[in-house]
Amino acid sequence: MLNCIDNSGASIVECVANLRMKRHAKIGDRIIVVVQKQRSLGESGPGGGSTAAAVANKVRRGDIRHAIVVRTAKKLQRKDGMVARFDDNACVLINKAGDPIGTRVNGIVGSELRDKQWSKILSLAPMHI
Repeated sequence: MLNCIDNSGASIVECVANLRMKRHAKIGDRIIVVVQKQRSLGESGPGGGSTAAAVANKVRRGDIRHAIVVRTAKKLQRKDGMVARFDDNACVLINKAGDPIGTRVNGIVGSELRDKQWSKILSLAPMHI
């Protein structure tokens, strides 16, 4: 289970396949995920009007999508000797062409994305470590 940190509409996703064909995914790896929980945008005022919430979600529960891992809880040794470890496992949903589905990334991402040419995700993120 990974947190989805973009505004595509997914909150929690489950990894079903790693496209690296290795045992586990690292930061910058492309994986296939299933959306387990949708992000709720909150209830609107008295009159319903929940159509805005439905339009804002670009993905639904049960959708199968590609994603990029941007944070891992497993320690990662970098070439300069620093060890990076995050509090959770997180990803950003992308389409088949490799473009992010969401337009905003909420949270810190690993700087290993630069080495794997995911600069579009780095430019959307507020900070990378």
